[in-house]
Amino acid sequence: MNSILLRVFPFLSWRPTKQTLNADLIAGISVALVLIPQSMAYAQLAGLPPVYGLYASLLPVMVAALWGSSNQLATGPVAVVSLLTASALIPLAAEGSSEFVMLAIALAFIVGLVQLMLGLFKLGALVSFISHPVIVGFTNAAAIIIALSQLNKILGVPIDTSGHFMLGLWGVMTELGSVHWPTLAFGVGAIGLMVLMKRFVPKIPGVLVAVVVAILVSWAIGYEQKAETSLQQIAPAQVLTLAQSIESDGRRLADLDEQIRRLEAELQEQEGAEAVRLRHEADQLRLQRDELRPELAGMREEIRDITLRRVPGENDQPARFIADDHLTDAERARADRAAWRIERVGADTVHLNGGGAVVGNVPQGLPGFSIPDITFGTFTTLLTTAFVIALVGFTEAIAIAKAMAARTGQRLDPSKELMGQGLANIAGGFTQGYPVSGSFSRSAVNLNSGAKTGLSSVFTAVLIGLALLFLTPLIYHLPQAVLAAIIMMAVAGLVNFKAIKHAWVANKHDGAAAVVTFVATLAMAPNLDYGILTGAGLAIVLYLYRTMKPRVSELARYEDGTLREAQRYGLETNEKVGIMRFDGSLYFANVPYFEDAVLDLLARHPQSKYLIVVGKGINEIDASGEEVIHQLVHRLKARGITLVFAGVKAQIMEVMQRTGLDDIIGKDNIFKSTDHAVKTVSEKVGEPIK
Repeated sequence: MNSILLRVFPFLSWRPTKQTLNADLIAGISVALVLIPQSMAYAQLAGLPPVYGLYASLLPVMVAALWGSSNQLATGPVAVVSLLTASALIPLAAEGSSEFVMLAIALAFIVGLVQLMLGLFKLGALVSFISHPVIVGFTNAAAIIIALSQLNKILGVPIDTSGHFMLGLWGVMTELGSVHWPTLAFGVGAIGLMVLMKRFVPKIPGVLVAVVVAILVSWAIGYEQKAETSLQQIAPAQVLTLAQSIESDGRRLADLDEQIRRLEAELQEQEGAEAVRLRHEADQLRLQRDELRPELAGMREEIRDITLRRVPGENDQPARFIADDHLTDAERARADRAAWRIERVGADTVHLNGGGAVVGNVPQGLPGFSIPDITFGTFTTLLTTAFVIALVGFTEAIAIAKAMAARTGQRLDPSKELMGQGLANIAGGFTQGYPVSGSFSRSAVNLNSGAKTGLSSVFTAVLIGLALLFLTPLIYHLPQAVLAAIIMMAVAGLVNFKAIKHAWVANKHDGAAAVVTFVATLAMAPNLDYGILTGAGLAIVLYLYRTMKPRVSELARYEDGTLREAQRYGLETNEKVGIMRFDGSLYFANVPYFEDAVLDLLARHPQSKYLIVVGKGINEIDASGEEVIHQLVHRLKARGITLVFAGVKAQIMEVMQRTGLDDIIGKDNIFKSTDHAVKTVSEKVGEPIK
């Protein structure tokens, strides 16, 4: 009974004492101090409002610890998974929109389902299909993309996220003349402060210090500047018309998305002619949506390039906001130096922004508990990305857990950890979170702070909950440039080109897989899942290519009586008895190569009466391999040549017995010992070994 309870509730195995409780509490507090700013930064990277990072750091962190395998693994928002989330959802919805948030929550739930199913069926070995060189190539490319994606926030210039990442980055480069210097100062200052803290006082979380200092300075200098004015005070009229068109089209786009979701929900309940009608209607709405999106993106890009100057009114008239390139010389002389941009347009009011971007209002309170809004169309659209995130996220988590287990001596259960990660993401789907995974930096903080059990993560989650309840108003003035700086600092350690070089030195094929993954991920951004799938596919193809032509050696007797490679050592071979070693399993891809190797050796020794195949390297044989051996035995027997197998392993012998191949070869022509085979065959040809 106890064993069943422990399987269902593994956290019951924790035996907290006063000593472990103190250690876990200190570790939990330490991780929370790093997680609060990091989670908001990673939510921004995922294209979500910062509060969703805190939501993803609440229940998922606790659930992963309660049902996972590692005592020190710190789960929560991480850079790579956040970027994968953004890359998957940006083509489907506008960043930060209600639809985008809904899709992110649905994605977390689907990722959790995939991981849970893999864990329940003990399919954690599937992560092996994403080889280490592929992960290395992907991680390096993703780290570069993550860092560059934050460049616009550090510089305070706009970026177009609707198209290819590189085009968006080029757009940032063209905006360098419009750098917002206070924003740049906050970003560079935060990076400098974190570097100095790490070097001189590493025990104090530099990320927290940078956040506190930035909030205080931002509040003190009035970094955020907002203004409101009437519609009549904006000039020229074309600017106002453009802003109103953006507002109108934005509402229309949201309405189209809502209609499509409603039709997809109805489709699941209909069939026949009605289903055909609904599907056609949904397709028509999608066409309208796809036509509207680039138009809206173009207008948003146009209005981003328009700066307004505040010109004080004369004779008690209100101040006007006039586009920079429409100012007369007299107006320019009276205009304020600050540049303003239109943020949004209301019914009677225009909202303007003339300062730097801050986090702003963060909803206070715990996230609501609700079932994710997932239609059949949403599920099918997100499934491929969810599968990639599930594998990449778990690969990252289990690698971190293994590294810590090597230090603590803890025994890990990969399937159990996979289930823990799956349940964490499912919990995130129910509590407005987005996909999470194990974090290297926070796990290191957890371990170094003395965490003994997963209870440290429970304490971390409790502190996140308290922060959501009481501390969110204090975050209002935090510059977004500081969040960008936190992300840049976090991913700096992920760039490791030496690992790619090491993979190349170890094996050219592995090196090629790492390089191709790296290049493909950069080239296909923002569709990062395509990059890693390309690398994984190439790695599998290269593995199959390697195993198609395993090492084949002709053996001969050396002076000390052992069998060695004849060509390497220049040994004289026996013309009547050929000896060949095959270093690979016999399966469909390499059986033609095996057959050619046998026939080639016999062609070089036409007087051979026996051919001994040394099978010590043959660990497996499939139906194709069995069939080729069957045919070779008959073909060689017709030429007066006997095929002999030596050093046959037990599992190969079982296949031969099940298929009757041992009778076809002849039981007296199958030997467990190579020396016994050579001795017996030599005696048969009248050349006994002395």
